[in-house]
Amino acid sequence: MITTQLISSKSDLKKFVTFPFKLYKDCKHWVPPLIKDEMETLDKAKNPVFKNAESWYYLAYKNNKVVGRIAVILNHLEVNEQGKKKIRFGWLDMVDDIEVTKALLERVYEKGREHNLEYTEGPVGFSNMEKAGILTMGFDEMNTMITWYHYPYYAEHFEKLGFEKQATWVEYRLRIPETIFEKVAKFSKIVRDRYKLSVIRFKDKKEILPYVDEMFGLLNKTYNTLQTFVPIQQYQIDYYKKKYFNFIHPDYICCIKDETGKLIAFSIVMPSFSKALKKANGKLFPFGWTHILKAQKKNDTAAFYLIGIDPEYQGKGVTAIIFEEMQNLFNSKGIHTVETNPELKENTAVQLLWKDYSPEQHKERSTFKKNL
Repeated sequence: MITTQLISSKSDLKKFVTFPFKLYKDCKHWVPPLIKDEMETLDKAKNPVFKNAESWYYLAYKNNKVVGRIAVILNHLEVNEQGKKKIRFGWLDMVDDIEVTKALLERVYEKGREHNLEYTEGPVGFSNMEKAGILTMGFDEMNTMITWYHYPYYAEHFEKLGFEKQATWVEYRLRIPETIFEKVAKFSKIVRDRYKLSVIRFKDKKEILPYVDEMFGLLNKTYNTLQTFVPIQQYQIDYYKKKYFNFIHPDYICCIKDETGKLIAFSIVMPSFSKALKKANGKLFPFGWTHILKAQKKNDTAAFYLIGIDPEYQGKGVTAIIFEEMQNLFNSKGIHTVETNPELKENTAVQLLWKDYSPEQHKERSTFKKNL
């Protein structure tokens, strides 16, 4: 018999967070999150997202053994300000038993109906800045720090339970040439001169902090037309600063300003932390940090995380400047492979940016939707 339990204690939250470590312990492609970060993200006393959200966490049991988990999420900004009558769910993991999946999703339906909502969608986080989507392609690839890994049966369960795909993201592997494309360097110079733009480079992480709020402001402007977008609040910006600051390497941040000093574009790239996090196995101490530091200093793979461009400058070739700066960086660091972050499948403008870098789509993921 399968039962589901609403958790309330810190010890049960620890069970919730660590369940995937048991489920994926023999999977060489699953990259574990940091347990401490997961605990804080889900802690209603520590994560400021709960100023505008509610959540309920459930564990599924079979024969007194944990066999699944799910977070049910109500984002009030999404429901009340954007008019999306949606109950979210995320942090979904379960054994290959469709009855377990069904039992967990019943808790989602109940909360959605209780709040007079019309449909459910997931897996997603609290906002569009977090992990989203069930993996549907690329099961033999390691996930990045900002994505989930799933076994193939997850998507199969959703299809059998009457869900339909809602949003789909694609990810690409790019090959970095040993020398910069002449046309990129040439076009970069033309764009810099035409619009009187200059690049801001950073020597240490403290120099980045004054620009972080402006970066997130550009993200709001850049992506506010996409279907999954929920505006990023200032308290979330402050929280993300704290959460990801230790992973940032100043060499990998590129900001572009106009002649007045206004930030008009930026890109954030990081060395790939997938192998390092795999070795850390959820813990930074006592030795997990050494793997992270090694990945920062010596790595042949990087991950493109964010690009933001002011709408006023979109379509004007600013990406040529970003690509020139990034390729110079990659060549100097010995990086020859780059993974893109998940991009909505319909966002073809972004995907066209990669055409000169031998793009190989190696992963795909989707959220699934069902009317209540």
